[in-house]
Amino acid sequence: MKATGSNKIRMVIWIIMLGGGAALSFWLDRALFRPWLFNWHEHFLSLAVGIILLRFVLIVSRNTGRALAHLGRENDNIPKMETNKLARKGVYGCMRHPMHLGLLFFPLAIAFLFGSPSFILIIAPSEMIFMLVMIKVIEEPEAIRKFGDAYRIYQQQVPMFNLRLSCLRRLLNEELAAGRRKNR
Repeated sequence: MKATGSNKIRMVIWIIMLGGGAALSFWLDRALFRPWLFNWHEHFLSLAVGIILLRFVLIVSRNTGRALAHLGRENDNIPKMETNKLARKGVYGCMRHPMHLGLLFFPLAIAFLFGSPSFILIIAPSEMIFMLVMIKVIEEPEAIRKFGDAYRIYQQQVPMFNLRLSCLRRLLNEELAAGRRKNR
């Protein structure tokens, strides 16, 4: 799988965010949360929450990635992680950025896995806000350039994120995410 230039930049941003967040949280925890560092009960609870969140992120990423590969490609003459068709079915019919919804929880999952109070309370929420800004400032204009008026209409009809139970079911079910029904 070959990453395009813009995908490489996104990967570098992720590495900087998570690596920098971990380093900063280590320093902040020593300064602000020293008693927490030696409380093993909270660390085990934090680890359990982190595993659950990470599982959610991985399921959503897998399902939406497969759905986008199925719904967003008219042929195989384009690079692996690219699309050439606006996906509007399945989970993409109820929210514009289902993959990003899952990925928004990635910094929080890592923070809970580390068991770092400053990462959980300060850094991960800041990174999540940064990600929302990046979606609005980079992803949305990129989609408008790629799909034009069709994307503008899509923006008016479908919310950026949707937390309705029916939409979340689609998000967590691979078949529904891709707009296919299971044969029974």
